[in-house]
Amino acid sequence: MYSLAASGLMLALAGQALASTAALTIKGSKFFNADGSQFFIKGIAYQLTNNDPLADSTQCVLDINLMKTIGTNAIRVYHVDPTANHDTCMSALSDAGIYAFIDLDTFPTYIVATSPEWNQTQYSAYSKVMDAFHSYDNVAGFFVGNEVLNDGADSIAAPYVKAAARDMKAYGASKGYRKIPVGYSASDIPTLRPNLQNYLACGSNSSDAVDFFSLNAYEWCGQNTYQGSGYSALQANASEYDIPIFFSETGCNQPTPRDFGDQAAIFGSEMSGTWSGAIIYEWIQETNDYGLISYGPPAAATATGSGIVAGFTRQGTPTPIQPDWDNLSSQWAAASPSSTSEAAYSPSNSPPACPAYTSGLWLVSSDQALPTLGQGAEYSQPSHSSTSMASGSSSGSSSGTGSSSGTGSSTGSSTGSKSGSSSSASKTSSGSSSSSSNGAAAASSSGSSAANLGRRMPSALLNARDENWAVVGFGLVVCLVFGISML
Repeated sequence: MYSLAASGLMLALAGQALASTAALTIKGSKFFNADGSQFFIKGIAYQLTNNDPLADSTQCVLDINLMKTIGTNAIRVYHVDPTANHDTCMSALSDAGIYAFIDLDTFPTYIVATSPEWNQTQYSAYSKVMDAFHSYDNVAGFFVGNEVLNDGADSIAAPYVKAAARDMKAYGASKGYRKIPVGYSASDIPTLRPNLQNYLACGSNSSDAVDFFSLNAYEWCGQNTYQGSGYSALQANASEYDIPIFFSETGCNQPTPRDFGDQAAIFGSEMSGTWSGAIIYEWIQETNDYGLISYGPPAAATATGSGIVAGFTRQGTPTPIQPDWDNLSSQWAAASPSSTSEAAYSPSNSPPACPAYTSGLWLVSSDQALPTLGQGAEYSQPSHSSTSMASGSSSGSSSGTGSSSGTGSSTGSSTGSKSGSSSSASKTSSGSSSSSSNGAAAASSSGSSAANLGRRMPSALLNARDENWAVVGFGLVVCLVFGISML
């Protein structure tokens, strides 16, 4: 009996010791290392297929060994399998000094803006991911959603996103887990972003607010500038933010090659006092041409074989794509952000004011209660007079029309991140007060809901999803015709 107990204790201690990278903490609007130095994210979006990349120990170790050579200290993984074993990959990341941001939602459990709900199925699924990853000290944060809201009408979903963050924070606390930050990854929609940014952080109860806010922004394209790209407006809207803010996706690829010039601004004097770094989109090269590495030349779209999905090999020895790889390496090596120590830092920013209801722009009242678990699309929105309130938030820094976004847009991807359809993945840049002079062609934000799906679903799955809906639609028509004929 004693030997069995001792063996169990040794196994438990071994599991706790898997990650040697000490946990990060948040104080005010900044991340800090265990030694009290400020932490800035130099990250890469990492999702090879729709499968969990952290469950493939052989491939992830190969990839991590290359990632660390350019100073990568974080990755973002969009969907994981909570039943898989992640010890090898998480340990390899830790040994390389790399933290992981993990999305809690996946294909069937993300919040849908057009019919939002936060239900027990979603709660249970998110909880399982937290259960699977909470013990790794190099988990830097969890996302409860990615680009759920993409226009003013979608703002009805904001309370559900915030409720999901509230409940997942409470779940972790109830289980006695380390306090791992829970946040949200937003699309860069200029008329929506400031209100959403403030809404998710507002209120006197920090338990109801997200712990960090992040942005998927593709405004800075080619040889641009801090002013011309619209980054100056992003900074203006975030300068008084009381929680950490960072770029959860960035790296416009029009034109190519990418020089990643925005990194100099993000880690420079203009923004590093406010922003906590950036995650570059993305690791693997695909049709969308955003990749930093490849595993070999493209194959035919219909090709099959070991590791080949949608015409691209997705396993093997990673090979840097040049000159993009070296350009990013140079930018990160030259980064010298303005930092502070945790001991010397005294946060002074207060939570932003909750944005006021604005017809057609922001459809949530500043005093509207968050939905409880199980409230879905039937959750009624408060009534308002037909007279629109002043545009934007009641906070001076969050006017819905006063911010700017550049004209950078992103084309589609065929992996589990961006959409396989370039028309749906493009981002709007209209309505900005300053714009990028050489951004990619912008598209209407009406396609952004599809883009959100795409960030979760490879093009092969997108096509299958569309075919399934076509079958369902055909079946409904047949049933209707049959029913009419029986009358």
